[in-house]
Amino acid sequence: MAQAAVRFEQVRKNYGRQAVLQGIDLDIAAGMSFGLVGINGAGKTTLIKCLLDFCHVDAGRIEIFGNRHTDNRARARLAFLPERFMPPYFLTGRDFLSYMLTLDKRAVEDERVHAMFAALDLEAAALDKPVRSYSKGMTQKLGLAACLLAEPDLLILDEPMSGLDPLARASVKQLLRRLREQGRTLFFTSHALSDVEEICEHMVVLHRGSLRFSGSPRALMQRYACDAMEPAFLKCIESDSHG
Repeated sequence: MAQAAVRFEQVRKNYGRQAVLQGIDLDIAAGMSFGLVGINGAGKTTLIKCLLDFCHVDAGRIEIFGNRHTDNRARARLAFLPERFMPPYFLTGRDFLSYMLTLDKRAVEDERVHAMFAALDLEAAALDKPVRSYSKGMTQKLGLAACLLAEPDLLILDEPMSGLDPLARASVKQLLRRLREQGRTLFFTSHALSDVEEICEHMVVLHRGSLRFSGSPRALMQRYACDAMEPAFLKCIESDSHG
């Protein structure tokens, strides 16, 4: 059995009297490309915040590569890109990448940085421009570049395609598939179900704080007798059964 990169055991989180996560049990195997989907308010962001120890867990246990999620050693092996990524506006792209790689105790190699910018369809000239001059799509690509250059064992991406044009989306998907081939673990959230179908080998549907389905995208469509992800997803969250 493959080692679990991430393990949730009966994780519960309340905000006041509102139960946001209701006893989440989930294993994400090392090397897996994993997709988390759900409507707004389903609990996706809270689940990620709990995983990263950004908020307190009311009950249960979370492990990252066998270490408690509150242990610095666990978080040392991951990189995270939030949905609303806002790097310091006064830095240039080069300064930001240098700062992030230095924090990760990695050498700043111009050749690798330029290759990553090319792979993300970013012009090398953007490296010497201040981040405040970047478009939303360029800023998102900068964040992806920082995460990918760190070469983490676990990559957590919250809506990474946000603000990207079709060409950039294709470039990012290609990079993520390459990571999967390298055995990296990908934890990916997206409102674009087609992206999850294309990138992820395993997915879960989170709805009203509980898991409604866990399996492959194809299995979700087969369970609800649909030939596309969107109608299968809708049937899943409208169903009273918990998959």
